Amino acid sequence: MTSAALRRARPEDERAFYDICLLTGDSGADASALYKDPQLLGHVYAVPYLRFSPDFAFVLEDAEGVGGYVIAAPDSQAFEETLEREWWPILRQQYPDPANIPHEQRTPDQRMINLIHHPNHTHDDLQSEYPAHLHIDLLPRMQGGGNGKRLMHTLMDALEDVGCPGVHLGVGGRNENAVGFYRHLGFQQLQAHPWGYTFGMSLPRRL
Repeated sequence: MTSAALRRARPEDERAFYDICLLTGDSGADASALYKDPQLLGHVYAVPYLRFSPDFAFVLEDAEGVGGYVIAAPDSQAFEETLEREWWPILRQQYPDPANIPHEQRTPDQRMINLIHHPNHTHDDLQSEYPAHLHIDLLPRMQGGGNGKRLMHTLMDALEDVGCPGVHLGVGGRNENAVGFYRHLGFQQLQAHPWGYTFGMSLPRRL
């Protein structure tokens, strides 16, 4: 764990977003060995938030550079519509749709590319009570010492400032540290899936 400054993310942090997303992309561990294209995870889970929801993107930075971020969209369905207009079409030109490849035969790259062509959508029941969603990733040197909690509190303050009534997130079942972290912050389990869980928190929160 290292001492780090917390600040709002800037456009020049994009490279760090790609790197951190990959280096934490295997249930919190380094996913570099899993993907041939090192940008795929960031294309889906990190950089579009920096581009299209910058008011809800914050980073931790130390002498080595940016080592963690928290990102969110206060209105998930509106964010998904924005990406459908302005983000996915460009990427779909770069990456062919693997729809003709059976799911069980797809590589990790192809599974991620499938999300570019067929992105997940927020269900109306989540949207009504927990319209925001978030992602948080920290490199090992940033983990511990309350850094994750600092990022989350900063983000929650920003969401509360715009009157957001609630926030949700997805977490893989193998990522036990993250599951414990969210529960400790006061998130409640909303749904269980074969891949993990959906957690939610009503706002304003009482942490």
